[in-house]
Amino acid sequence: MPDSPTPAPVPVEPARDAIADGRRGTGVIVSRRFVGLLVLTGLMPMIEAVVLVILGFRAAEGVPPQVTALWPYDTYHDLRWLYVYHRSWWEFALWLCYILVARGLFTTGLVVLAWPAEVRRPSLGWLLRRNVVLGVLVGVFVAPWAAISVAASVVALSWVLLASLLPMFLLAPFLQRVAVVEHWWRGLPSISLVGWSLLNFVVLTVAGALCWVTPGWWTVPVAGVAGVLNGLLWNRTVRAALLPSRVRWARVPVTPLAALLAVAVPLVIPPVTDLVPGNEQWIRTAVLERPLPSEVTHAVIVLTGYGSDYGGEQPADPRVQRFSYRGLDPDGRPLAYRSSDTTKSMADSVSLLARQVERLHRRTGRRVALIGESEGALVARTYLARRPDPVVDTLVMFSPLIYAGRAYYPPPHHDRGWGVATGWQLRAIFGLADVGGGPDEPFIRSLLDDAPFYRNQLMCPVPGVRIVAFLPTATATEAPPGEYSRIPVFQIPGVHGGLLDRRLVQDRLIDFLLGRPIAQTRAEYPLLQSFAAAWQAPPLPIEANPAWAGNRQPDPAFTGKVCLPAG
Repeated sequence: MPDSPTPAPVPVEPARDAIADGRRGTGVIVSRRFVGLLVLTGLMPMIEAVVLVILGFRAAEGVPPQVTALWPYDTYHDLRWLYVYHRSWWEFALWLCYILVARGLFTTGLVVLAWPAEVRRPSLGWLLRRNVVLGVLVGVFVAPWAAISVAASVVALSWVLLASLLPMFLLAPFLQRVAVVEHWWRGLPSISLVGWSLLNFVVLTVAGALCWVTPGWWTVPVAGVAGVLNGLLWNRTVRAALLPSRVRWARVPVTPLAALLAVAVPLVIPPVTDLVPGNEQWIRTAVLERPLPSEVTHAVIVLTGYGSDYGGEQPADPRVQRFSYRGLDPDGRPLAYRSSDTTKSMADSVSLLARQVERLHRRTGRRVALIGESEGALVARTYLARRPDPVVDTLVMFSPLIYAGRAYYPPPHHDRGWGVATGWQLRAIFGLADVGGGPDEPFIRSLLDDAPFYRNQLMCPVPGVRIVAFLPTATATEAPPGEYSRIPVFQIPGVHGGLLDRRLVQDRLIDFLLGRPIAQTRAEYPLLQSFAAAWQAPPLPIEANPAWAGNRQPDPAFTGKVCLPAG
């Protein structure tokens, strides 16, 4: 960012009595600016909240407080809306330019209103140029993470959402200096700047939860109060950036280094989550590597999740069989498969499961219970919806992808459609990161194409089938708050694909196979759902997308409920 020859901020002595009584001189100006700052930051979230309440858009009501947040949360707010709601390249480019420039202009006004009276302010033109350029630069930095937040809406994975949010959190203290300090790239932010930025994250998180849980039009004043708090934080951060007690590492280009760190940190999240004991390991122990109790009357098919592999090992109990993403050999035994085989479309996996259910039932003469984890849970549940069979009367789902398919992007051969630019940006991100599969692999496209079913029907009862879902608490952050299930759930601490108290879950799994009802809810689950409301990308309404015309479902984003019949 070029530096204009502007004088460094110089403290000036204001008229003390004017500040004291707020009736004349500098004191009146400061008072009016401060009030104007609070009015402006409070009004904008209220306007967005009014629109959402009028539309009945419940799932997005946690987002408005971010309209006037500190950098970069404000830009993160803008781009998430844009990445979900554009239908062509020219529309995306037009709105992107408008958003970035408008954000720079708006921030200039906030900086002017927040500027401390005892510091000489640079010219308005300098601040305008600085903040407009900054708006563009922040937009460029935030854009990939906003796109990843949309990907998190598609796959409903908490670690993907966390990966999109961490760079914002890490870089926020540094960006507060860029808007007002000439040599912004050098030196560490002060402790006060770090504290105010952290407080803004807390305010936005709590305000998002309150906006969601507050009924009806009461959401609007709650959003307004959150905006006023944003204004106070703008006042404090501008002051802290201009009047630091001492700048540490004053000659070190810390801000560019922090940006590199912010980009790198999300890359370590998947390996870290892999360290948590996974479902597949204990499923092997509980079901595959030891005989089931003799009281269990079912034959069992175990469907492991995305990225799993299978070497062809036979379970210890002849009543149990591993689902193969490659199918069966001529003798009816599941074929070994590699992790790449788990990327196939849901329709193909359901067809393979149907054949395996039929062969297992014929061989054992027993009814069949399905035990699915993550993708395997979705395959099993989709099978019950698409190919209902009285042979299957029991389903256990571990870490199902709750409320997947909340956003959309068209296939690569389409040049129009909701999220067209988002899809290409995700393809570029996956390509640069050298991540296998990518956003167009058949499994992901199944979630996109059949999104209405996975949003509204996944966690619903099936006539004649006993169902339970084991949910790690991390899934509470994977979908907007509200009703998400009408089947029994067993909530337990853990992350997606990893449940911490494995012995308890093993016991409850066997209890369920023996026909005993099980359920367990935890008080923190709905609380975590509400706290995540601010950071979800706004969902695309089912009615808005022509690609979903053949699978219309009531939209939980507006009804706040699931399992409503199609009308």
